[in-house]
Amino acid sequence: MCQPCQCNNNVDPRDPAACNLHNGHCQHCLHHSHGPGCARGRPDFHRSALCPGCSCDPPGPCSCTVPHLGLKPAFATRMERASGGPRRDLWGLPGPWELRLGLLLSVLATALAQALAPDVPGCSRGSCYPATGDLLVGRADRLTASSTCGLHGPQPYCIVSHLLDEKKCFLCDSRRPFSARDNPNSHRIQNVVTSFAPQRRTAWWQSENGVPVVTIQLDLEAEFHFTHLIMTFKTFRPAAMLVERSADFGRTWHVYRYFSYDCGADFPGVPLAPPRHWDDVVCESRYSEIEPSTEGEVIYRVLDPAIPIPDPYSPWIQNLLKITNLRVNLTRLHTLGDNLLDPRREIREKYYYALYELVVRGNCFCYGHASQCAPAPGAPAHAEGMVHGACVCKHNTRGLNCEQCQDFYHDLPWSPAEDGHSHACRKCECHGHAHRCHFDMAIYLASGNVSGGVCDGCQHNTAGLHCELCRPFFYRDPTKDLRDPAVCRSCDCDPMGSQDGGRCDPHDDPALGLVSGQCRCKEHVVGSRCQQCRDGFFGLSASDPAGCQRCQCDARGTVPGVTSCDPNSGTCFCKRLVTGHGCNRCLPGHWGLSHDLLGCRPCDCDVGGAMDPQCNEATGQCRCRQHMVGRRCEQVQPGYFRPFLDHLTWEAEDTRGKVLDVVERLATPGGTSSWTGRGFVRLQEGQALEFLVTSVPRAMDYDLLLRLEPQIPEQWVEMEVVVQRPGPVSAHGPCGHVLPKDDHIPGTLQPESRYMIFPRPVCLEPGISYKLHLKLLRTGGSAQAEVPYSRPSLLIDSLVLLPRVLVLEMFSGGDAAALERRATFERYRCHEEGLVPSKTLPSSACAPLLISLSALLYNGALPCQCDPQGSLSSECNPHGGQCLCKPAVVGRRCDHCAPGFYGFGPTGCQACQCSPEGALSGLCEGTSGQCPCRTGAFGLRCDRCQRGQWGFPNCQPCVCNGHADECDTHTGTCLACRDHTGGEHCERCIAGFHGDPRLPYGGQCRPCPCPEGPGSRRHFATSCHRDGYSQQIMCHCKAGYTGLRCEACAPGHFGDPSRPGGQCQPCECSGNIDPMDPDACDPRTGQCLRCLYHTEGPHCAHCKPGFHGQATQQSCHRCTCNLLGTDPQQCPSTDRCHCDPSSGQCPCLPNVQGPSCDRCAPNFWNLTSGHGCQPCACHPSRARGPTCNEFTGQCHCRAGFGGRTCSECQELHWGDPGLQCRACDCDPRGIDTPQCHRSTGHCSCRPGVSGVRCDQCARGFSGVFPACHPCHTCFGDWDRVVQDLAARTRLLEQRAQELQQMGVLGAFESRFWNMQEKLGTVQGIVGARNTSAASTAQLVEATEELRREIGEATEHLTQLEAELTDVQDQNFNANHALSSLERDGLALNLTLRQLDQHLDLLKHSNFLGAYDSIRHAHSLSAEAERRANTSALTVPSPVSNSADTRHRTEVLMGAKREDFNRKHMANQQALGELSARTQSLSLTGINELVCGPPGDAPCATSPCGGAGCLDEDGKPRCGGLGCNGAVAMADLALGRARHTQAELQRALAEGGGILRQVAETRRQAGEAQQRAQAALDKANASRGQVEKANQELRELIQSVKDFLSQEGADPDSIEMVATRVLELSIPASPEQIQHLAGAIAERVQSLADVDTILARTVGDVRRAEQLLQDARRARSRAEGEKQKAETVQAALEEAQRAQGAAQGAIQGAIVDTQDTERTLHQVQEKMAGAEQALSSAGERAQKLDGLLEALKLKRAGNSLAASSAEETAASAQGRAREAEQLLQGPLGDQYQTVKALVERKAQGVLAAQARAEQLRDEARGLLQAAQDKLQRLQELEGTYEENERALEGKAAQLDGLEARMRSVLQAINLQVQIYNTCQ
Repeated sequence: MCQPCQCNNNVDPRDPAACNLHNGHCQHCLHHSHGPGCARGRPDFHRSALCPGCSCDPPGPCSCTVPHLGLKPAFATRMERASGGPRRDLWGLPGPWELRLGLLLSVLATALAQALAPDVPGCSRGSCYPATGDLLVGRADRLTASSTCGLHGPQPYCIVSHLLDEKKCFLCDSRRPFSARDNPNSHRIQNVVTSFAPQRRTAWWQSENGVPVVTIQLDLEAEFHFTHLIMTFKTFRPAAMLVERSADFGRTWHVYRYFSYDCGADFPGVPLAPPRHWDDVVCESRYSEIEPSTEGEVIYRVLDPAIPIPDPYSPWIQNLLKITNLRVNLTRLHTLGDNLLDPRREIREKYYYALYELVVRGNCFCYGHASQCAPAPGAPAHAEGMVHGACVCKHNTRGLNCEQCQDFYHDLPWSPAEDGHSHACRKCECHGHAHRCHFDMAIYLASGNVSGGVCDGCQHNTAGLHCELCRPFFYRDPTKDLRDPAVCRSCDCDPMGSQDGGRCDPHDDPALGLVSGQCRCKEHVVGSRCQQCRDGFFGLSASDPAGCQRCQCDARGTVPGVTSCDPNSGTCFCKRLVTGHGCNRCLPGHWGLSHDLLGCRPCDCDVGGAMDPQCNEATGQCRCRQHMVGRRCEQVQPGYFRPFLDHLTWEAEDTRGKVLDVVERLATPGGTSSWTGRGFVRLQEGQALEFLVTSVPRAMDYDLLLRLEPQIPEQWVEMEVVVQRPGPVSAHGPCGHVLPKDDHIPGTLQPESRYMIFPRPVCLEPGISYKLHLKLLRTGGSAQAEVPYSRPSLLIDSLVLLPRVLVLEMFSGGDAAALERRATFERYRCHEEGLVPSKTLPSSACAPLLISLSALLYNGALPCQCDPQGSLSSECNPHGGQCLCKPAVVGRRCDHCAPGFYGFGPTGCQACQCSPEGALSGLCEGTSGQCPCRTGAFGLRCDRCQRGQWGFPNCQPCVCNGHADECDTHTGTCLACRDHTGGEHCERCIAGFHGDPRLPYGGQCRPCPCPEGPGSRRHFATSCHRDGYSQQIMCHCKAGYTGLRCEACAPGHFGDPSRPGGQCQPCECSGNIDPMDPDACDPRTGQCLRCLYHTEGPHCAHCKPGFHGQATQQSCHRCTCNLLGTDPQQCPSTDRCHCDPSSGQCPCLPNVQGPSCDRCAPNFWNLTSGHGCQPCACHPSRARGPTCNEFTGQCHCRAGFGGRTCSECQELHWGDPGLQCRACDCDPRGIDTPQCHRSTGHCSCRPGVSGVRCDQCARGFSGVFPACHPCHTCFGDWDRVVQDLAARTRLLEQRAQELQQMGVLGAFESRFWNMQEKLGTVQGIVGARNTSAASTAQLVEATEELRREIGEATEHLTQLEAELTDVQDQNFNANHALSSLERDGLALNLTLRQLDQHLDLLKHSNFLGAYDSIRHAHSLSAEAERRANTSALTVPSPVSNSADTRHRTEVLMGAKREDFNRKHMANQQALGELSARTQSLSLTGINELVCGPPGDAPCATSPCGGAGCLDEDGKPRCGGLGCNGAVAMADLALGRARHTQAELQRALAEGGGILRQVAETRRQAGEAQQRAQAALDKANASRGQVEKANQELRELIQSVKDFLSQEGADPDSIEMVATRVLELSIPASPEQIQHLAGAIAERVQSLADVDTILARTVGDVRRAEQLLQDARRARSRAEGEKQKAETVQAALEEAQRAQGAAQGAIQGAIVDTQDTERTLHQVQEKMAGAEQALSSAGERAQKLDGLLEALKLKRAGNSLAASSAEETAASAQGRAREAEQLLQGPLGDQYQTVKALVERKAQGVLAAQARAEQLRDEARGLLQAAQDKLQRLQELEGTYEENERALEGKAAQLDGLEARMRSVLQAINLQVQIYNTCQ
């Protein structure tokens, strides 16, 4: 607990630094006392410190009196102030109570001095405290002032209100120091330093006159603690001043405290006193008053005692007390109303600063490490009472302020001393091996704040923080003491095999397993000096971290049961098939290192499928040839095949020769053919065939195999083959042994054989073209009698080159395997596979040999190349390569049709289906399918008659009465009857015509006149007939027409059929008129006039008003509306209302429903309101539902609720239904209704009754309820007076509330509003333009009224203002009086507190009380001593228990130390291993796989980048040119895909060129068609002219014959007729020709575009003239040649149809080409995203394949169309030739003209055919290019898949490494957690 400081009342009780807070030593002693208890007087003063200046001898009691004091002590002064001034008796002596008090204090001080042992400032309880004193003593030279009077000469000054001395003005001369005798007028600043001279008040410091700002500064030589400041002024205290300090020798300054008479004016913004925190800077006013005029004090304490200090040793408190400089700034003088700016000297001479004494209390700043201080360097050493600045340090500290530890005392951190702890610096422990040390805070904290000293420069081979360890490569000798200089000895370890280069255990530590001096061998090293390797290791080396390398012997390849390797070289002992330094590799030709007895297995690579016998050591994969797969390369890759031995086959029908006689054969369905190709070539004696051999797979000898078919039994043949080489054979080539005679090879066919092998082989080389000439020399045999045999011949099938395989190295190698293969090949006769065309599956023994053989011959497998149009799959049979063909498709590649089929295309081939009756054979042309027809048969299949005939095969002419040219080929029905005829034989007229077409003359079909004929715009009859009786034409009118000629509209129709284009239409009246009524609608406009069924409108399409329904369905009904719910505006009368014409819905009022508006909507009621239905508004929770009664509106309420909407209580109840409903408690005698008020429960009373229950008489009635009688009439008068008073009271309350809410002006608000309204009226009158007299009078009246009201308001406001002023004055006076009372109260409180303090001092000053306190304290101390002894000496006790606990703890720590150390070492070792494993991890392999080698190069120099490498743009860099990583391969694949896309785009461009060529072909075909049409038109015109001329000639001849045959013909008439006939010759004279030309010109003028017609018809006119002449010469035979002319016309029409067919084919080609263009465009669109979707390249390739299939289909269609056009053109040419044969006769000239036209037309067709063939060739080229692109894309896809597989492998490896890294990291984290949780 806190106790009062025993300072004998010689300290200021408000000074926080008056005594030490820990030991109670007094520090700031007053009254010239000093010592720990302020109980000793200073020299020349009594030691009681209560009577300064007494001459009594100490320690006797003081007998002098107070007036003897030369100076009033501060305590006495304060006592006088507290009591109102010094109280003296009549003679000026102190009163009796003062004498008694002084005597009592003297006795108390003497007793205390005797009771307490004398003490001096020193160290107590750990901390040291130097003596506190006045810092100015001895430092007068360090005290300066900015202004001092008389420094430069005498200066007068005056004093104010000096009552004792007569003299008021004096001189100041401070040129010399003060001397009481010699220079008493000197007033330098050094005079304020406290001295103990008599008559102290004769010296002071004084500033110059009239200088308001003066600075007094003390500069100390070191750091000091500053506690408080006391200034005693001779004049008035300053009106404003401030105290500030510096702790860095004046570099920075900080204000301590402001003092001012007016803080707000002098120091604005500075907070006012008192301070709330110990470091607050405030402004204080109590030391700046004018009174007292002299000896006024200014006291400042750094630490205010009223503010609690949490930690006096905190750095903030220490910094606050620490100073090096102190400065007092005097800023303003008290001038008593005078102005310092007044130039009069007498004014300025009165105002200055004068200071008697300045006390700066403090001590030297030593951080508690010194009890005394010595003079600082340069300071006086023997100044009496001086507080020195150099600390005499203790606790092993040093420095001016003991701020650091002494040298070699750094084991603990330097720290200021504290109460109870000195924090002395401790000496470092270096065991005599060092002389210097330093402090390390990290080590100190790690030691648990025990030791932080680190020895520097350890000697004698020692090391460690305390030189307690030996240096590396030294160990501690256990036989010597730690302080022995020879305690550390050198290690004796082999540096190659020991750890750390030969380091040994530095000391013994059983817990850690350390043995002093023992060598620590590396992991794989043993021996006392670590000089040899362990078993299984070799190669002792200093650079190896493990010392020796493990024998790198693969256990799978090492011989078991022996040592692993040689200890020096490390060479392992391997198994028989294993090699390598570590027995980790198989011998060449072996793979699969394993634990087998031999260690490895043979590669066993296929002799033909593999490129060599070597394989991959790990997987056994051999190096395969092209398109061979499998580990041994013994399998063929899908999509490829191994060729048969007879793969090199050349068909005889494809060879060159003179007039080859090809014999095609039809294959038997389901049978096996004995030939290849289409069939055979018939070769007769002397004939030869030329086979062209373009290439062979390998340079070697080939046997010539000829396949054939004998023609006679036992046929024998002699043949010869001549090899024609392109040049001489190189002697250095593979065939250099061949002689010229060797190229002539004869051969003989034995009977009953279908093939022959020539006796000698032929040597051929690849890349060279050869010609083999096969010649039939002789043949013969036994001929059968029944077989006609005219000339010897032979059917040749094909020639085969069979390689002589037995000479290959796989059979002739000479090794056992080659011999075994050859024996197997011959034993199983594997060579017979190439002899016959039909193939079977090879035997199990031959199959692998044949595969190896073919792979060796052809360097792998060959691609299938199945034709996509003819095959069902892109894969083929791996043996032979036969593709799976579509129906009727043959060939290995399925690329052509079988014999008897044609039209190779996407669907396969079609059967020829040649007619057996009309065709010569069942074979047809392969492209068009044209069968070879017999004579008279026509058509593609030779299955129909020619045009104009029917009844195949017995053809006969069509019978069509001359009105049709063709008929049905089976029935004979005429087709396309002309001349408006119809029927099976064109025997009747069609509708709209009449007549009899069977009659030769006059039987034409004529149009029906109804009123005009068919084809005109005024024909309104379906048919007509001629009436047999009246011979009139009778029309059968169409619907809507009437009249004899159907010239008028029928009833119900309208229109104007009389005008061209006019017609009759039905009147659109919706069926609501009488169709038989002629007046039902207007016959011209069609407007409906007589609507029926309650309809109206121009079309009778609407119901009449008041009706509804569907007018078009004749269902209009009258509206039925309820008048109560219908809008009355829609009902003109009570029996008729308007409704919706469609639905019949009546217009309802709001919330009314129903078609008739006869009911309310749901949740509505009151239909009879006439305004619609009202909402029920039922309560949502108190009603059973939202519905209500439709008539009453009553909702269906739940129990306990009532009212119409259920929102109230039920009947006869009241209250809030949401809270509680109560029953109405009404007196039935006083109510008029039983229902009370539903909200308040008040009953409804009858007159004269009142009360809540209506149970008492009302006001104004008397009597006893229920007998209530009215009161006397006077009651009413008084009641009105009382009610009026009550109303006025309520009004006043209301006004008071309004004033409270609205303010004072609120009462006048209405008047202001009234005035504002009147001003608005005046403003309106003034602003009006037209002002009348009445308005002017109103304006004057309003203005006067405003003036009156303004005057009244002004007067009222003036009164209120006066009253307000009086109230403010009263309020001010009251506030002033209150302030005075408050100040008086504060003064009384201050006096009371001072009296209380004095009383407390008196209480403690009581001797008996002090004695009692001491005795009580002594008893408490004795009791504490007894309890301490009891706790320390007795057993058990807290001390003994603590000792036992400590002992057990030490034992437990000792027991656990070894386990902890062992685990710690294990953890350290594990961490080392993990660190080594972590460092061994490398991303080199991953970098090389992903980005490319080298994988371990830095990013700056690595060409391929890697993990973490960035380029110049900050993007990851991986891969590049020359890098073979997965990224580079993917980039390469992407580039190839882009290249493929570019090539496809080029293919699209080529397709565009094809399209342009097709367009040009179409244009030329159109021109050819136009020319043919023109020729046809001209021929028809010529024919018409010939027929006309013939007709005229016949008529003329007939007339002449008739005339000549008449009986009355006289010679004159006959002569005249002859003359006329002769005159019919062609005009020959110029006049006749001119006349004829004029006539022709008149005809020509009537034509349009004469020049063009003339230009086009010049030749026609000439031909017509020639034909006319020919007709005149041949008129006698014209009739006979008519049929021939018709035949010519038929040929021309056939040519026209052929041209149409060609045009159609060309059009089809154009359409197909457009489809091709679209397909190519789709391909372009598909390939546009190839770069972004490289992963889906396979799928896109399949899509592209499908598109190419479609393209092939289009190409095949184009080929078929072109073939069809060619066939049609050929047919047209044939028919033209037939017509030419028929026209060999008199009309030859005419036929020549027509033939020329036909030839030109045929030439156009041939040109079209040529164009079509060109298009087909270009399409084939496009197809081939697309196939090439597809092949390249497939290769790219394969490369991409290989890269993808490689990338997947690398990714798998990366995943493995990543998993391994995760496991390592997990292990590291586990170890870290273990170390973190170790205790």
